[in-house]
Amino acid sequence: MDILLQQIINGLVQGSIYAMVALGYTMVYGIMGLINFAHGEVVMIGTLVAISIVTLLVQSGMPPALAGAFGVAGAALVCMALGWSLERVAYRPLRQAQRLAPLITAIGCSIVLQNLAMMIWGRNYMTFPPLIEKTQFEFAGASFTSVQVMIVTVAALSMSGLLFLVYRTKLGMAMRATAQNPAVAGLMGVNANRVISSAFVVGSALGAVAGVMVGTYYEIAHYQMGFMLGLKAFTAAVLGGIGNLAGAMAGGVLLGLIEALGAGYIGDLTGGFLGSHYQDIFAFAVLIIVLMFRPSGLFGEKTGDRA
Repeated sequence: MDILLQQIINGLVQGSIYAMVALGYTMVYGIMGLINFAHGEVVMIGTLVAISIVTLLVQSGMPPALAGAFGVAGAALVCMALGWSLERVAYRPLRQAQRLAPLITAIGCSIVLQNLAMMIWGRNYMTFPPLIEKTQFEFAGASFTSVQVMIVTVAALSMSGLLFLVYRTKLGMAMRATAQNPAVAGLMGVNANRVISSAFVVGSALGAVAGVMVGTYYEIAHYQMGFMLGLKAFTAAVLGGIGNLAGAMAGGVLLGLIEALGAGYIGDLTGGFLGSHYQDIFAFAVLIIVLMFRPSGLFGEKTGDRA
C-alpha cells in the first residue's frame, strides 16, 4: 500500500508536467490541425534560459525564490517570442500546403532548435539551482517534497488560468470560433493570423513554465531533453483527445500515473527481468493502444471546444 501511494504521488507530479506540455500541442492542433513537433524543444529552450538567468542572479546575491521568479518570467518571454517566430516564419507560409509539408517543417525546426541550444549552452548537462528549500513530508507511509507540491500547485493554477482565457475572454472566444470554422470567423471580424499566433504564444509560455518545473524537479537540463518530453506530452494529448483542452490535462495526469505505477510494479510483474528504468515503454504502449482502439482519444474531439 505504501508503494502504491508513493507511485500515485510521483505520477501526479510527472503527469502535471506532461499536461502542461500537452496543452501546447492541443492548442495549436485545435486551431490549425498541425502537430507542432518543435514544441518539446521550445520547452527545452525555456529550461536552459531559466537556468542561465537563475544562476546569474543567485551568484549576484539575489534570493533563490526571487531569482526563480525572474527566471520563469525570462524563460516565458523567450519562449513566447520563439513560438511566435516559428508560426510566422515556418508554419504560416505552409498553411495551405498539404499536411505532410508542415509536419516535415516541424521536425526540421526541432532539429534546428536542438543544435542551436547545443551551440549556446554546450553538450554537457547543466545543474538547475534549487529555487526553494526541499522540505520532506510524510503521509500514510509515503513521502513527498515541497518541490513536488509546488509543481502540482503551479500546474493546477496555470491550467485553470488557461481555461479562463479560452472560455471567459474575447481572445478565447475568437480561438474557439476559428477552430470551429475559420472562414465564418473571419467574416465576423476575427483575425485568424492573430488568433493562431496567440495560440502559439500562449502554448509556448505554458511550455516555459513546464520547462522550469522539469528543471526544478530533476535539477538537471540538457539540450536533448525536449525530445522525449515532447513525445510523451504528445502521447498524453492523443490519449486525452488532441484538440481538447480538458482531454490534454486528463491525458497528461493519466499518463504520469500509468508510468509511475508501471515503474513501481514492472519488476514484480516480470520477475525482475525489467526494471523501473523501462518506464518509457508504457508511454508508447499507451500511444499504440489508443491509436488502435480509440484514435480520437478518451475524451474525443469536440467540435467548437477546441482551442
